[in-house]
Order: sequence, then C-alpha cells, then structure tokens
Amino acid sequence: MKRTVLAALLIGRLASAAAQESAGEPSALACNDFRASAARALASAPDALQVNNLLFEESRKGCVGALDALFKAGASRLARDRAGNTALAIAAKMGRLPLVKALLDSAPADEASQLDRTNAEGSTPLIEAASAGRSEVAKWLVGAGADVGVVNKRGETALSAAAFNADAELASLLLTHKARPDTVDVTGKGVMVYAAARGAAPIVAMLLDAGVDPNARYRADLTALMWAAGHPDNTAAEAALLTVKLLLSRGAKVDLVDDRGRDALMIAAGLGHGAVAQALLDAGADRTLRDKTGKSAIDLAASAEIKALIAGP
Repeated sequence: MKRTVLAALLIGRLASAAAQESAGEPSALACNDFRASAARALASAPDALQVNNLLFEESRKGCVGALDALFKAGASRLARDRAGNTALAIAAKMGRLPLVKALLDSAPADEASQLDRTNAEGSTPLIEAASAGRSEVAKWLVGAGADVGVVNKRGETALSAAAFNADAELASLLLTHKARPDTVDVTGKGVMVYAAARGAAPIVAMLLDAGVDPNARYRADLTALMWAAGHPDNTAAEAALLTVKLLLSRGAKVDLVDDRGRDALMIAAGLGHGAVAQALLDAGADRTLRDKTGKSAIDLAASAEIKALIAGP
C-alpha cells in the first residue's frame, strides 16, 4: 500500500514536471513544494528507481535544495530516464544553470562521465542545451570541459545546433574550442546550411574563415548560396540579403545549379525574395537560364513584381 501511494505521487509529480517548459530560476514556492514532497517520498523508503525519478524531476524544476537528500538516499548522477537522459542532460535542456553547476561541482570522480554521457539519440548534455537554445548553459558546459566534437545519431553537433539557432556567440566559442565546422547531418544539411538558411551572416563568416568551401554541395546539390537565397519565412529578409552578399563576396558561384537545374536566382524568384534576386542579378546571375523542366526564373517568379525585376529594363 505504501509503495502504491508513493508510485502515484511520483507519477503525478513527473507528469507535472514534463509539462513544464520554462527555463531560468524556479520560484521559491515551487522549490519549497518540491522539497516537501521529496521529503515525504524519501520517508517512505523508496527504491532506487523512485529516488532517481525524483532526481530527474528536480533537474526539470531546477531546484537545487533537495540534491543532498536525494544523493544520500542513493540517487545517481549516471542514472538515465527512459530516453537515456541523465539528470545533467535534463537540467541542461531545461536551461537550469544552477542545477547544472551543482550536479557537476559536487560530483565524485566516478560520476565525472556525466559531463559527456550520451542519451538514446547519442546527444550529450551540451548538444541538448545547444539544441534547446539554452545558450548560457551550453557556454558553461564548454567551459567545464564538455566535448564539443560529439556527433549524435542524427549527425547533429552542438555547433550545428548553434547555427540552426543563429547563436553567433555560442558558435564562436565552439569553433574556438576546435568544433568541426564541416559536419553534415543525416538529412544532408551541413553546419553552413543551417547558418545560411537562418541568415546568420556572422556564423557564415566564421565557417568560411574556418575553411568551409562556399561552393560545397549538400543534399540535392544545393549550396549555401541557394539556401540563403531560398531562406524560410522566419528568417528576416535583411539578414538573408546580408548573408547572400557575404557569400558572393567570399567566392560563392552564382551560376551553380541544384539537381533540378535551378540556380539561386530561380530559387529566390520562386519564393518572392525580390531583394535577394536583385543582388544575384547584380552579381551576374543568368536570367535566361532554364531548369530541367524548361522553366526560367521569370517562369518561376512568385509575383508580377519579381517577373518585372528579372525581365529588367
């Protein structure tokens, strides 16, 4: 009976924690409530699984105060949840920097491997933090000695996550610590692709400085220039234009085509990116080029204004 009540308490608490998505400092009220509930649970002589579940919950909430009691009850920093995440990985993904520091600062030597311990997807706490946009946590983990070169099962790295999030400060730190600038994930996208598509010109410049070929081909024979020219709607037009101009100034070829026979001008025209199309024309893009279906940039243009722009005077 006692174990049944305890299990119900843990399930309820874990469901509540799973729904919590905010990062930063937890409220004192929430942490006081957690400490009280953890104390009640520990008084019921929980088994190792239940104690570690409490540790995972504390990591989600970011409440440092109950750590000592949980470790005394047998909680392990190397324990994993169903997704293979350690408490450190959970705290990193949630952006709980004080909890991240506490887990590492007080760790005995035999639990030091938590820093780079991977989950079921092959992601380390650093990759989890970078992917979730928890920049401060990711930077702190790098400073603590986290391995910046880990590649998960999807081919993602902390650097590719920083590029996807257009986090130039984190990307710079990772490159300074010798992160590889040219990794390509299982979808065929490289770090440069994510930076170019997001209009992250500072990161694009860093990658070029690190030796990435501006004309490298990615999946479907797309180049960084094509990705920048065909940027998604959530990329600011000004940032995309700056990135296109940067790539052109650093040697990106305007006349390359993808596996459909389309160049950057066709891609920009088809998506209605007029300013980018003009920059490509100014760089010498061929307005008469046709793709494998016989269509030109004018045929693909998303609006009459783009058609007129490409047609020229």
